[in-house]
Amino acid sequence: MSNNIILSLSLTLILLFHGCIALRPVQKQMQNQCQIQRINALEPNERVEAEAGFTEFFDSGDQQFQCAGVEVIRHHIQPQGLLLPSYINTPLIIYVLQGSGYQGIMLPGCPETFQSSQQLQESSGSFQDRHQKIRRFGEGDVIVIPTGAAHWMYNDGQQEIIAVVLLDSTNSANQLDQLQRRFFLAGNPKPSGSETPEEISRDIFLGFDVNMIKDAFIIDQETAEKLQSKDDKRGHIVMVERGLQVIQPPIRFEPRQEQYAPGQGAANGVEETICSGQITYNINDASRADIYNADVGWTNNLNSYKLPILQMVQLGAERGVLNRNALVTPYWISNAHAVLYVTRGNMRLQIVNDEGQAVFNDVIQEGQLVVVPQNFVVGKQAGNEGCQWISFRTNDNVMANALAGQISAIRAMPVDVLANVYQMSQEEAWSLKNNRKETVMFKPSSRL
Repeated sequence: MSNNIILSLSLTLILLFHGCIALRPVQKQMQNQCQIQRINALEPNERVEAEAGFTEFFDSGDQQFQCAGVEVIRHHIQPQGLLLPSYINTPLIIYVLQGSGYQGIMLPGCPETFQSSQQLQESSGSFQDRHQKIRRFGEGDVIVIPTGAAHWMYNDGQQEIIAVVLLDSTNSANQLDQLQRRFFLAGNPKPSGSETPEEISRDIFLGFDVNMIKDAFIIDQETAEKLQSKDDKRGHIVMVERGLQVIQPPIRFEPRQEQYAPGQGAANGVEETICSGQITYNINDASRADIYNADVGWTNNLNSYKLPILQMVQLGAERGVLNRNALVTPYWISNAHAVLYVTRGNMRLQIVNDEGQAVFNDVIQEGQLVVVPQNFVVGKQAGNEGCQWISFRTNDNVMANALAGQISAIRAMPVDVLANVYQMSQEEAWSLKNNRKETVMFKPSSRL
């Protein structure tokens, strides 16, 4: 009996040992998701057409996105185009590159605070409506949408809306899987037999029995079948021929968004609730710049101190403008990945990994994007026409560490430390430390 027990234990230990060995390659593979040897500037590789616009998809399987745990899409919505209501298993952060309109976000538990006039209803004979608050947006706005919040977007302007959207698939709020899964509440965005990306789904009502829908809404058979949108061929962006009629206050002025001092972030209580709180911020406003140099350019960092809802979704953004040939000091972000999208002009971008390898050293053009992994060092220099960009970050308060300039890591070290680690004289070390008088954004050196 004892020999059998010993044999059994021995076999168990052997199996466990081999099991651990078998697991090692998997663990190593997971750890090596960001061992990138080459980064490329990306453009959309798939496009889904609809009646009133289209959506472009950047390759979510690219190693850059796999490393950062994010996905990027780009909506094009024509005037009078309505992006169908849907919700997603990830938080979203949207940059409005062009156009204007308004957006509804249906937040659970929030009241219907917008209501139409009883007097107007009586005179026109129309139905009196009530709905949750809707919010206007325009060029340069950043819009934040929490995980699972149903939302729609409408173009009431004369210009096509172009919106760049980042989806944070590995956000802690997403417990489904590391893929973007959009759940549509209406329409037929993915007609049967069509070759569209997996990210495009179909109306969730299709999966329900018609009788269940009838009972849930107390409606007739015909209305219940309309919710399933079986014969709808318009796609995920539909045309509203007579314009969308919703309740919205008259536009008299555009108030500046309130600025929040450090420490006030999400603790401002009554005056900023999830139902009535601010979800947009115009990041194109140079008067709000965190770093400004009239000869060089400016940057505006959007974090949860400025827009408290970002603390919920754990995302942030940066808007940058560089004049001709100007530079940004090489730096790294210690607590976030970044997705940099060029909105105008071009720049020379260099990205270096922990092995001292340049994983990217090329010009990135308007409409292209590059993922900068956490702690990888990046340097930027605008081209002859200057450059503008939007950068999405996977943290609501990033910590950026500069290599050169007055607030840099090099500047913070003693001269003698620099002299010894770089095998240079004290004079050379002093010049290395003190020659650059600016902080983050520089004019090009005359020797370049």
